[in-house]
Amino acid sequence: MNKICMDARAKINLTLDVLYKRPDNYHEVEMIMQSIALKDELILELIPKRDIELESNVPWLMANEDNLAFKAAKLMLDKYKLDAGLKIKLKKNIPIAAGLAGGSTDAAAVILGINELFDLKRPKKELMASGKTLGADVPFCIQGGTAIARGIGEKIIPLKPLSDIALVLVKPPYSISTKEVYSRLDVKNIKNRPSTMEMVKNIQNQDLDSISKGLCNVLEQVTLRMYPELEEIRNELLNLGALGSLMSGSGPTVFGIFETKQDAKKAAKKLSFEQSLVYVTEVN
Repeated sequence: MNKICMDARAKINLTLDVLYKRPDNYHEVEMIMQSIALKDELILELIPKRDIELESNVPWLMANEDNLAFKAAKLMLDKYKLDAGLKIKLKKNIPIAAGLAGGSTDAAAVILGINELFDLKRPKKELMASGKTLGADVPFCIQGGTAIARGIGEKIIPLKPLSDIALVLVKPPYSISTKEVYSRLDVKNIKNRPSTMEMVKNIQNQDLDSISKGLCNVLEQVTLRMYPELEEIRNELLNLGALGSLMSGSGPTVFGIFETKQDAKKAAKKLSFEQSLVYVTEVN
């Protein structure tokens, strides 16, 4: 095998709680993350020279060591002493800096792809530990599905997977700095926190109505103050029939859960936020 095609799925947060600021200046979190069908596509191909080449369909995207997919390839080639060169063709479909783990999921796909391409047979737990060095979301993106994430997001506990849940995603025409959102968060004054265990129970029961009602992200109290229009998006999704709506990660993407794919498509057509990117997708 000298070539492999990989899917890199985006994620949303069903819950996101920030417990405290750690001595290392990171924040201790507890959240429930969910893979969705919206995905980037990667082709990993062996090349004769010992080098890493990265090309993408986004002209301005960094194609060097500042790119997480590139970093993941270098990490794997170095760690397992692979005397080979690699070309990565990346087709970006996930919006960048959107709270959907676009860069992290690309890195995860490269790690999984190299493991398969070189027949390394390394266990997923080992690959997740490697991915953690690249970013807190990478271990979840390697795991995929439905899971609790703790620590800074790298401690993953898989849950019973959700399925057949339709989503509408709305990504406004700007990006938000995760670092800035966390720097503005006053952990001691968080008023509305999610109930992780209640959400786990609802997921176990596949109770869509209760899952939708239990959506909660404590970072909204920061990001929605910075960008009040995100609340307008959330309210419009609810007015168009969403069972629940939430900002994913530190934003700015807001999603709505719908009963059927047909309901989601109807709502997406009626949204009035013309400059925003709108996606109809599902959990995956």
